[in-house]
Amino acid sequence: MSSLPHAPHPHKARTGIRRVWHATGYSLQGLRAGWSEKAFRTEACIAAVLLPAAFAVGRSWVEMALLIGAVMLVLITELLNSGIEAAIDRVGPELHALSKRAKDLGSAAVLLSLLLCSGIWAAALYQRFFVHG
Repeated sequence: MSSLPHAPHPHKARTGIRRVWHATGYSLQGLRAGWSEKAFRTEACIAAVLLPAAFAVGRSWVEMALLIGAVMLVLITELLNSGIEAAIDRVGPELHALSKRAKDLGSAAVLLSLLLCSGIWAAALYQRFFVHG
């Protein structure tokens, strides 16, 4: 073991617009990595339909923001779940109770975001097309 301090990651030494530029690149790499996940691709394709539809379904900017936010939350949660799964898989392929628990918790988060999104969209569609007044 060396007593020398570890060199910081090169990204940490960047400041200002260079740091933002590189961080944006890392984020785009993350989106590309997410696209390699079947669940994320499916949800992204559904989002491609729902996001423009939010402007037709929502009656105010608040309703549109809620509809869009619910869809984006699903995508965000799926990316985080994929990150958890990748980190667990990096540790090793063997079955372990804590690995299963971490993956199950990530999956539960995706499920809850999907239920929330579905509920918000169902209520908005009901309000828009079935409530007269």
